[in-house]
Amino acid sequence: MGWLRSDGSGLLIRVRLTPKSASDRIEGVESGADGTAWLKARVRALPADGAANAALLKLLAKAIGVPKSALGLASGATARIKTVRVDADLAPDTVRARLESGG
Repeated sequence: MGWLRSDGSGLLIRVRLTPKSASDRIEGVESGADGTAWLKARVRALPADGAANAALLKLLAKAIGVPKSALGLASGATARIKTVRVDADLAPDTVRARLESGG
């Protein structure tokens, strides 16, 4: 469950984002060669002026079922691998199930 964890005050989701895609979608969980797992997501937005990050937060909020204001970028603003913070009273198992099913 390395891509989703609790830090005591919220949940942290590790995401690998691909901008300039044909559609906005969550593609499930994958792992890198080093064994690090992440949630794979694609958005149509360009990686300019934070547009791709905003599209990612909107996509995740819809999939999880929380308002966009409950999500924020914890790290990786300009990187492909990002950490998103979810400040909502949800069980990690609930969030995992919603995201693994693609929302």
